[in-house]
Amino acid sequence: MEKLAWARPMSCANSNNCPEVAVTGDAVYVRSSLLPDAIAELTPDEWRDLVAAIRAGEFSI
Repeated sequence: MEKLAWARPMSCANSNNCPEVAVTGDAVYVRSSLLPDAIAELTPDEWRDLVAAIRAGEFSI
């Protein structure tokens, strides 16, 4: 796997438990800063669907 440029939300900049995302031309990679070796690989369509579902509150507790 190529070296990825990981980004995290600005609201999480100084925290140790944050989601991190890296985007390449073919995929979007997602991981937790607590488990940086556990990486999920999504297609761009899967990423768009996930973000839309989060925004729609489908994962609210």
